[in-house]
Amino acid sequence: MSAEPRINDRIRVPEVRLVGPNGEQVGIVSIGDALKLAQESDLDLVEVAATARPPVCKLMDYGKFKYESAMKAREARRNQAYTIIKEIKLRPKIDPHDYETKKGHVVRFLKAGDKVKVTIMFRGREQSRPELGFRLLQRLAEDVTELGFVESQPKQDGRNMIMVIGPHKKKAEAKAEKAAARARRDDDTVTDQAPLDDEVAAPQE
Repeated sequence: MSAEPRINDRIRVPEVRLVGPNGEQVGIVSIGDALKLAQESDLDLVEVAATARPPVCKLMDYGKFKYESAMKAREARRNQAYTIIKEIKLRPKIDPHDYETKKGHVVRFLKAGDKVKVTIMFRGREQSRPELGFRLLQRLAEDVTELGFVESQPKQDGRNMIMVIGPHKKKAEAKAEKAAARARRDDDTVTDQAPLDDEVAAPQE
């Protein structure tokens, strides 16, 4: 079945509750009068509430309405934020410098509003010491607690141990903050340059 509303001659009821182009209530009129008004106004008669008794119809430019609706839907899809899961892999006996580097990646991902899947990879005899991986994951979760929370507790998955950290901020909020920060930087740059623009050479005698 088509999701398109019935318009003009496709509306086959004896009478309708008519709404004007600016939302004003015209009242209940015959379908013939409604179509005549639409023709005189160079507009379409569009059924907006088919289940009402009588059905509600509105006078509008249907082509323009469809175009604007499509543009709004496209803009909504463009602005819709999808949560992306990033992955970081660690070894149970990671050295301090590598740990700080990996933690920095996690911080950056969480600030951007993304989830982070942290995987501890065990090799050889390390598999008999799962507590090493568990403690490392706990340490990382505590280090980034201001930015994220443990969404999925550490669990063994074959040779790996996995934990998921979710961001406190939603993706849309993170994008908005990033845009605001960029705008502030642009404003500061303009302000810093403003005095140079105001300099005027002294007139020659």
